[in-house]
Amino acid sequence: QVHLVESGGGSVQAGGSLRLSCAASGLTSSTFSRYTMGWFRRTPGKEHDFVARILWSDGSTYYSDTVKSRFTISRDDAENTVYLQMNSLKPEDTAVYYCAAVYLYAPGPSTYDWSYWGQGTQVTVSS
Repeated sequence: QVHLVESGGGSVQAGGSLRLSCAASGLTSSTFSRYTMGWFRRTPGKEHDFVARILWSDGSTYYSDTVKSRFTISRDDAENTVYLQMNSLKPEDTAVYYCAAVYLYAPGPSTYDWSYWGQGTQVTVSS
């Protein structure tokens, strides 16, 4: 069973930066490398919104239009960890951010494509 734990959330002023981490446990490093990893976010009363993903096969990345050029997803397979570097943060980026994983698959932005989820970490951006 894959267990995901996010960290790095917090409060920041608009224009600032945060780096989120998601550590995966319950699997080896070689197995982790076969998981596509992603980030979603959710605000109260709304569904999960796709933020970014990094493919297991070639490390290629894909971002939502709202975060493209400001956020960067990366992974360290030796550490079983995926990161989300968030720059030029805006108040509308305020949300709970969730890490997600799926094995040997190139998922789309739908939450139904993803198998495992973390508990989330709060990001608050003030103006």
